[in-house]
Amino acid sequence: MAEQVAEQNRALEQKLAELQQENQKLRKINAALIDRVEAAPEMGGRAYAAFENSALLAEQVRERTAALNQALAELRDSNQALKRAHIEIETLHHRLMDAIEGMNDAFVLFDSQRRLVLSNSRYREILEEYGYHIQPGMSQSAINDFARGSLLHNVASEDELALYQQAYGQVIRLRDGRWIQVNQRETDNGDLTVLYTDITQLKAIETARREEALAEKSRILQSTLENLSQGVVLISDCGTPEVWNSRLYQLAGLTEKDLAGCKDFIDLFCSSAGLPVWPGLERCNSDKGAGELMTPVELLMPDQSILELRQVARQEGGCVITFTDVTERSLYARALREGEQKMRLITDALPAMIGYVNSELAFEFTNRAYQEWVGMNKDELQGCPIDQVYSKEQLARLQTYIDQVLEGDTVSFELEEANNDGEARFVHKSYVPQVDSDGQTTGFFVLTQDITERRLTAVALKNANILLEQRVQERTAALTSLNEQLLQEIRERKNTQQHLMEAKKQAEEANLSKTKFLAAISHDLLQPMNAARLFNSALSDMTLSAPARQLVNSTEASLNDVEALLGALVDISKLDAGVVEPELNIFSVGDLLNNLINEYREICQSQNQAFRSRVHSQAIRTDSQLLGRILRNFLSNACRYTQQGGQILLATRRRGDVLRIEVWDTGEGIEAEKQSEIFREFSRLKRSPAIDDRGLGLGLAIVDKMARVLNHAISVRSVPGKGSVFSVDVPVADNVALSSEISVRNDLSSDPLTNRPVLVLDNDPAICSGMERLLDGWGMDVMTAMNGQEALVLIEDGFRPDLLLVDYHLDNDETGLDVARVLNQQLSPPVPVLMITANYSRELNALIESIQYKLINKPVKPMKLRMVMSSLLDT
Repeated sequence: MAEQVAEQNRALEQKLAELQQENQKLRKINAALIDRVEAAPEMGGRAYAAFENSALLAEQVRERTAALNQALAELRDSNQALKRAHIEIETLHHRLMDAIEGMNDAFVLFDSQRRLVLSNSRYREILEEYGYHIQPGMSQSAINDFARGSLLHNVASEDELALYQQAYGQVIRLRDGRWIQVNQRETDNGDLTVLYTDITQLKAIETARREEALAEKSRILQSTLENLSQGVVLISDCGTPEVWNSRLYQLAGLTEKDLAGCKDFIDLFCSSAGLPVWPGLERCNSDKGAGELMTPVELLMPDQSILELRQVARQEGGCVITFTDVTERSLYARALREGEQKMRLITDALPAMIGYVNSELAFEFTNRAYQEWVGMNKDELQGCPIDQVYSKEQLARLQTYIDQVLEGDTVSFELEEANNDGEARFVHKSYVPQVDSDGQTTGFFVLTQDITERRLTAVALKNANILLEQRVQERTAALTSLNEQLLQEIRERKNTQQHLMEAKKQAEEANLSKTKFLAAISHDLLQPMNAARLFNSALSDMTLSAPARQLVNSTEASLNDVEALLGALVDISKLDAGVVEPELNIFSVGDLLNNLINEYREICQSQNQAFRSRVHSQAIRTDSQLLGRILRNFLSNACRYTQQGGQILLATRRRGDVLRIEVWDTGEGIEAEKQSEIFREFSRLKRSPAIDDRGLGLGLAIVDKMARVLNHAISVRSVPGKGSVFSVDVPVADNVALSSEISVRNDLSSDPLTNRPVLVLDNDPAICSGMERLLDGWGMDVMTAMNGQEALVLIEDGFRPDLLLVDYHLDNDETGLDVARVLNQQLSPPVPVLMITANYSRELNALIESIQYKLINKPVKPMKLRMVMSSLLDT
């Protein structure tokens, strides 16, 4: 704005000078005219003309004077505007200087000739600190020359300067360590402004941040190294280890102390590993380029582990060495090589031609037969394209099948192909694709078989078939008639088979009827048996003569035989009817076998037989009652059919998941053809058993059926004249802590039955009478009743029993459970109940046990009855 005002002022001054000069000229003309008029009066009429001219000139003078005055006024206004503009310029200049001085940065202004025009104090202070004073008019080049020689730090690296110039523009470093950022800008009129910003603090922050980042990277790098399964060491160009991880200690056999004071890592490692020289790797100061991987080396360490050493050169010198434990990989590779060698031995021994072709249609594997067929050795075929093995004509015939197998299809085909000798042979080829996890075909297997002989054989067979067809036609007529005869025979066999099926059905129905009959009459048969046993037991407690005692003993033996027969028949009927369900539980086999050992050792001693045992305390899972009956049958048969002086052995053997329990004897033995016969019902072999043996041949039949119910395998081995072995396989269970059952043994010297009142309830008068005699003989106070009403009458009359002995099956659909419950309601407190029944069902057993009653099955054995009653009354 100041320049514009100055320009206008100069124009006005020039115009004013021109007007003053013209006014001066007009004044001179006017004076000359006046003098002429006054000096020449004789001119006469010409005077008026002169006057007019004078008046005209005077008018022009006035106009010019007015114009001059106007120009003077305009000049005055311009001077005032110029003065105001000058004041504004001075104000702006002061403000600009204040702003420049108030800046934290150094500022300098050069004109278009690069002469110093303006600068602030900070710029001057920078130069004056080094003894250089500046003033307006100095050239920029002179100032820069001084700065380069005296101000700049000549130690700053080019890389460091380039880094900061990239981030902040032009950057310089002063000798006092400060960093200055230089920003230049050229104005429209060619002037140059330069701004110098002190970025020392920013640079320090950046340096600290970069150092922290480098430290964090170092920590991450060290943590990464520590988590590697490899041992890693970074070696300087002098051979000194600089960085390593703890895995290196384990693999290289070195300690932290060894590495901390090490000057040459390679010498240290060679000494520790017992190596005379560095194994196949180059020293770290070699001429290898940065990042170049040297050939890895496998090394056998003193502890027989195998290490793989890899060495990589560093750009700044030195190298990085990694130690990898490849023991397992090396062993696996060795196993693979051995497996490949075995596979090649196997395939080379095969007559078929076997090969593998990759997706590039090059051979990767061929066996010896394939190599002999094409006339090339293994090394020549390895990696050889198939177009160098087969001719173009052969490839043209194979191309369709190759395309199919590369698409993932298995193809088989036959064609004629010449071998290495040029002989045309018929071959059968199979192409099987090799597919990767992505479903892409990576190659295919080739199986080629020479079928020339088979083809020739087929031709011969075809000719033979023609002859055979002729002979078949001749034989067809003869066979047709024979076929009619066979059809007639088949029809007759079908009729016979139908009759046999009907007979089998009738036999099964008869067997079922027998089973139902035996199950139905078992209770009725056991009732009189129970009464007879009670009477005989009561009779045996009396004082009898010797003949009478012998009769009682004979009666007892006969009752035992009848009871055994009925028991066997009942067992057979139950097993056939399928009502026997095993109660499986886990227990120690030793508890069961020890009871059997104690029982049969006495029996063998009485028969002059040697009894031995060899058993384990193994936990088993089975039904202890059914298993006990099976083993008792085995032991009873062994005692029965072993002569005096013979031996019997009870032993167990673990066979996987089963425990085999065996009974050995030195009896007469059983012929092999008769070993299956002994498990049939009522089947007995001709032997010489003990005199008192009255067996019916049902024991082993029952054993076989019980074993089927338990799903246990039974077996027999026998040598005639030497003895037999009967065994049963029982599933084993975990050997958990099994609490041994404590047998309750009653002290008969202090009999708890004496003078104890007992109420007997049974619908059979004979049972009531026999039970009364038996219990009375034991010193008990006995009352009997045949139904619940009679029992209630006895209680109402004041009889207070300590025990109720109740039969389960009563008359009029009345059960012993109902009567016992009613009777105990009349008694206070309730008394124990002993239930007697011929019903062996598990449902009834569970029901009686749930209401805490005791149960005895018929026929009742007096000793067992006495022990149970003593147990109930003793508690």
